[in-house]
Amino acid sequence: MSSVLEVSTGNFDEEVLNSDVPVMVDFWAEWCGPCKQLAPRVDEAAEQFKGQMKFCKVDIEESRDLAVKYGIRSIPSLVIFKDGEVSSSEVGALTSSQLNDFLEKEI
Repeated sequence: MSSVLEVSTGNFDEEVLNSDVPVMVDFWAEWCGPCKQLAPRVDEAAEQFKGQMKFCKVDIEESRDLAVKYGIRSIPSLVIFKDGEVSSSEVGALTSSQLNDFLEKEI
């Protein structure tokens, strides 16, 4: 069971924008090879940073409006939200150490 929550347009505000902890959102798609490479690293990070940060995934095929709203042009795109605002972002299938470095800057 993954600690990464699937979110969509319907629950994005509640789970991401109204969160009291920073939230990392992984914008991805089923057909995206690099997204599939990144997924296990995101799962590991979700366990490692449990309680410090929330982890969510948005399927851009199902929630295209969110991808447009946040300017997602390439996937995977990782976006960190703090207090309902975009704090930082990274694009691409980061290595585990790159992902950890990115996250640690935002906690």
